[in-house]
Amino acid sequence: MISKRHLAMASVSAVAFSTLAFAPGFAAAQTAAAAEEPTGIETVIVTARKREESSQDVPASLTTVRGDALTTLTSGGADMNAFSGRVPSLVVESSFGRTFPRFYLRGLGNSDFDLNASQPVSLIYDEVVFENPVLKGFPVFDVERIEVLRGPQGTLFGRNTPAGIVKFDSVKPNGKSGGYLKGGFRSFGGRDAEGALGGALSDTVSFRVSALLTGQDDWITNTGPLAEKNLGGFDDRAIRGQLRIQPSDQLDILLNAHARKLEGTSQIFRANVITKGKRGLNSNFVADRVSYDQGEGNNQELESKGLTARIAYDFGNVTLTSVTGYETLSFYGRGDIDGGVAGVGPGFIPFSSDTADGVDDHKQVTQELRLSSNGDGALSWQVGAYVFQEELSIFSLGFFSPTGIFTDARQKQDTDSWALFGSLTYKPSDRLALTAGLRYSDDSKDLVARGGIANIAPVRKSVSDEAVSWDLSATYEATESVNVYARAARGYRAPSIQGRILFGTAVTTAKSEFVTSFEAGVKAFALDRKIRADFNVFAMNIEDQQFTAIGGAGNFNQLLNAKEGKASGFEAELQWLPTQNLSFAGSLSYNKTEINDPALTVGACGAPCTIQNPLVGGNAKIDGNPFPNAPEWIANVSAKYSKPFGNGHEFFALTDWAYKGETYFTLYKSIEFSEDGYWEGGLRTGVTLFDNKYEIAAYGRNITNEERLVGGIDFNNLTGFTNAPRIWGVEAKVNF
Repeated sequence: MISKRHLAMASVSAVAFSTLAFAPGFAAAQTAAAAEEPTGIETVIVTARKREESSQDVPASLTTVRGDALTTLTSGGADMNAFSGRVPSLVVESSFGRTFPRFYLRGLGNSDFDLNASQPVSLIYDEVVFENPVLKGFPVFDVERIEVLRGPQGTLFGRNTPAGIVKFDSVKPNGKSGGYLKGGFRSFGGRDAEGALGGALSDTVSFRVSALLTGQDDWITNTGPLAEKNLGGFDDRAIRGQLRIQPSDQLDILLNAHARKLEGTSQIFRANVITKGKRGLNSNFVADRVSYDQGEGNNQELESKGLTARIAYDFGNVTLTSVTGYETLSFYGRGDIDGGVAGVGPGFIPFSSDTADGVDDHKQVTQELRLSSNGDGALSWQVGAYVFQEELSIFSLGFFSPTGIFTDARQKQDTDSWALFGSLTYKPSDRLALTAGLRYSDDSKDLVARGGIANIAPVRKSVSDEAVSWDLSATYEATESVNVYARAARGYRAPSIQGRILFGTAVTTAKSEFVTSFEAGVKAFALDRKIRADFNVFAMNIEDQQFTAIGGAGNFNQLLNAKEGKASGFEAELQWLPTQNLSFAGSLSYNKTEINDPALTVGACGAPCTIQNPLVGGNAKIDGNPFPNAPEWIANVSAKYSKPFGNGHEFFALTDWAYKGETYFTLYKSIEFSEDGYWEGGLRTGVTLFDNKYEIAAYGRNITNEERLVGGIDFNNLTGFTNAPRIWGVEAKVNF
């Protein structure tokens, strides 16, 4: 296990490396070579500011995932959780399995498990926000790159982005004929197939169709009364079709239709796999075995569909862009929440808990219209307007609870949001760029909740607010290889409503959350672009931080605001290309988070856990605690070696390792509902043949078979859920 001392030494080394090795005098010697980019690390083009530019020129902490790294992380039927810890300051977890991933950046996130939960990290797929948490699990296939932007992104990307965004850009039609087919097999009866085909239909029309089929057999044996209901299997299918119409040099129309269907298993909850007074898994945990008498196999079903139309017209000096999006979904997931058999075990389980959650109606419509300047002049700008509307009906069912009564709770929520935004960049010299952005947002939510254990008559709640988000930044090109930047930004998360009354009586609200962030960093190349390094430091202040108090003896799920939250730290990334056949990459981030609210308390766990906070009337004081699911340290290292062996053939081998530090899962601190830091590693090796026309590979994920907690349920017994098991697989790919 890596120690804090070693991580601290590494962070000091990163700072020293960034400030000394990339000092202007040193980097100046690399100017000519860097300008030509002969054989070094390539420049990455991103759209982090809604226009194409080098990632070096973006005045913000930014990571891209693409190429070999993206292929590696999505191996083995991986879902969004595979990206956790693989990017600085990023954590992804889920209590729903392959759906409903919860994202955390720089410690900011939301552990709420209700299906109308808002998150401070926004997921953008092909320029359309996926707001509902179930949509956020859409599979990653035929994707050109992923961009992770840390810090408030409210000016250009709008509501609910105070922590940052995770942006996916699929491969677009380009008029060239080609595509690929890929298939493979892996552990637990896993199978994967993926492909894409694109080309021209005429001189002005091109297309691309992509599809993914991934599945797995049931591999977890149920030894309980529902012995025929084994678990762990799934079939996940997704498709995307794109049509691009370019009738002239000025007009570009891109139409995108996409859909997903998932039939599988919800999260596997495991009773009493934690021992009171100890951290980590005990001998009750057996990866391929559970004992369930409820949940009907923890089945899960999801269908989603969406349409996007992006229309851009180039008037010469300016371009007008319209992005229209429509998303809809239906979802059902059920689980044996207590993780065992009441009165039987494993361990003491006081009562059974069998619940389900679902979406029976959902519609999301978004419209963005923006006007952007063209050219490379000293002044560039963009202005726009944005509209978001969502209709959502969700239900929660209690098949078995302490009362023994079937319980049905319903929520209907309507959300309306609109905004005006603008951004201006001025270059007083060739080396200096100054940017200012402003956005006005108006948000409202209306919710009706009814039913539940108390059979509550319809309760209506409404929240609304208007706010201004802004950012100011400066980028200075110290040399042609070194950029330094500074950024200040203010982000905003709209007010929230929580009406989960399945076992409660309260409809709770949280007022708007505001984040003020300051950041400074350096982005540099050196040694004829054989080295690239990014380093930044940041500090954030969160006013009225939104949290969700979950679980406890009352099995609650309630919104609250902390008076203040603070977060500070650094992020460092390094790439090294010593030869054309050998490359290394690594990243390290440190996030110190703290809740500042001496008066704030939350319900403590109903399970027999060891609370590490002062108790007031049975509630835990959480002042000074870290944010939930916010490890201080995240690290990632990888290496790749390749060796040509004639006739366009090449052998390759790569490995990647990620570290997630000590993590508390709840607002209160307890020994049991937390986990020590640990590493997970992967391997991939194979050959490419005939100039990359064919590829045959073998791979492994979590190759040391680390078995660790990633979350828990604290109201009944010491229930936990864990990371994915070790997987081995083989696959073959043909490019055409």
